[in-house]
Amino acid sequence: MARLLIVEARFYEHLNDLLLAGARTAIEAGGHAHETVTVPGALEVPAAIALADASGRYDAYVALGVVIRGETWHFEIVAGESARGLMALTLDGLAVGNGILTVENEAQALARARPEEKDKGGEAAKAALAMLALKDRFER
Repeated sequence: MARLLIVEARFYEHLNDLLLAGARTAIEAGGHAHETVTVPGALEVPAAIALADASGRYDAYVALGVVIRGETWHFEIVAGESARGLMALTLDGLAVGNGILTVENEAQALARARPEEKDKGGEAAKAALAMLALKDRFER
């Protein structure tokens, strides 16, 4: 049984509830344990994962959040830098599933977040578990 930490940027609560439901269902379906922590936004997700990993308590991580394009460059910075931070963690050997949605509008976010539609929260949890299995395979 693996222990996963879900780190969610809880900026859009109604959308995150959907992502979180999908992630929890996928983790529990595999018989794994999980905890959830909340950070203010997508930029803080990689830092929270790095801090949690230093504790040695978790085997894998699921990053969740929603970034919706606005009228300024903020979208590009948040989307790009949160993804870059998560990629850096994976290259350091962490098993991370990226479920941070970067979308044009709320309708796109809803379609991707709903477990009965694209279930990106569930997909991120499954990706984290797949990367953990791969990590375990190569560490033997």
